[in-house]
Amino acid sequence: MRDLLITGAKIADGEPADVLIRDGAIAEIGAIESADGIERLDADGLVLLPGFVDLHTHLREPGREDAETIASGSAAAAAGGFTAVLAMANTTPVTDTAEAAELVYDRGRAIGLVDVFPVGAVTKGLAGEELAELGLMARSRARVRLFSDDGTCVQDARVMRRALEYLKPFDGVISQHAQDVSLAGGSACCHEGEISGRLGLPGWPGAAESVIVARDVQLARHTGSRVHVAHVSTAESVEIIRWAKAQGIAVTAEATPHHLALGTKLVTGYDPVFKVNPPLRPSEDQEALRAALADGTIDAVATDHAPHARHDKEHAFEAAAFGMLGLETAFAVVHDLMVRSGRMPLADLVERMTVAPARIAGLAEHGQPIAVGGPGNLVLVDPERRVTVDAAASNSLSRNNPWHGMSFTGAVHATILRGRVTALDGKVHDQ
Repeated sequence: MRDLLITGAKIADGEPADVLIRDGAIAEIGAIESADGIERLDADGLVLLPGFVDLHTHLREPGREDAETIASGSAAAAAGGFTAVLAMANTTPVTDTAEAAELVYDRGRAIGLVDVFPVGAVTKGLAGEELAELGLMARSRARVRLFSDDGTCVQDARVMRRALEYLKPFDGVISQHAQDVSLAGGSACCHEGEISGRLGLPGWPGAAESVIVARDVQLARHTGSRVHVAHVSTAESVEIIRWAKAQGIAVTAEATPHHLALGTKLVTGYDPVFKVNPPLRPSEDQEALRAALADGTIDAVATDHAPHARHDKEHAFEAAAFGMLGLETAFAVVHDLMVRSGRMPLADLVERMTVAPARIAGLAEHGQPIAVGGPGNLVLVDPERRVTVDAAASNSLSRNNPWHGMSFTGAVHATILRGRVTALDGKVHDQ
């Protein structure tokens, strides 16, 4: 923790003010005349927001440090304005024990660029058969509250029900990768439709997602537990989630920048950088996602940051690994798409990228209002700055960046974790 004076920042929709952070918390807001010996950060013309929280990040460590490490992923997150990330469990070994969860948690704390919270596996080895050490992970030093077999779907309804029942006393939540493998198996890699047929690529129909979403919201109602739908990609899923919320069912959902902004037509060039699971969808699905994010049916923006080494990604489309980078570009992409276009105000985007994900994951020190006594986990953004993405400049170890060469309006200027500047203008600051 360090003392920091941020000068002249516009706080949300208010007037410019100075913000003093002392001992990791906001100590004073207003016109601060004297702060001798304290680090200063000039924020004239910038907007100060709570630090972003990502519910869905793949850091690859342990096991695939050739693609990403907790250190490199933390650097990418800090550069993107994130102060907390939830690290998915599909590592090697899988994060399905308390010891594995604590390893990820401790490593993130030691690096100290962002708060890294491990996501616990729902089932042992992500096999979908036997429940993982849910209670031990929840009671561990890592205090796991979000659980997911992401990368695979919990196919067995009985296993899913048991997991929901088990986690209820811990106020845990299951983030489901919704994919019925009887409709979209492991080879499915393109939205099922005219394009998949013309390209000869195995189809991934939207129904393979929505039937699992429908099942899981019914299980959430039956158990009284919480379910979260990861990377929603279809209009049908949106309608089910909207219906479930109207019934009072405890369901939340996330959408990724790439499903909001990128469409199926991009796969016509067989470029494997655009291969992702679930696949990019047609314009009608994109429009449904954008409307749902604007009206709050979709609670959060999550990156599904999925780095891959070149030897896994640079193959023929069908053989390439699923996934794309997203941490460093998330704010710019969604701000340009949703705020600059007038589809939603900045305050609502801030809620979707900070307040809601922190609430879903149970993170008390993140996503809080900027007020005296609140945590010094903040981000400074420039809503008017135009940025062009350069994949080679990424802090990630991987380069599977679908945004390379694209320009967006809205940039992260600085990220602050407990009063320490962790990234400034895309450059990471070591401790």
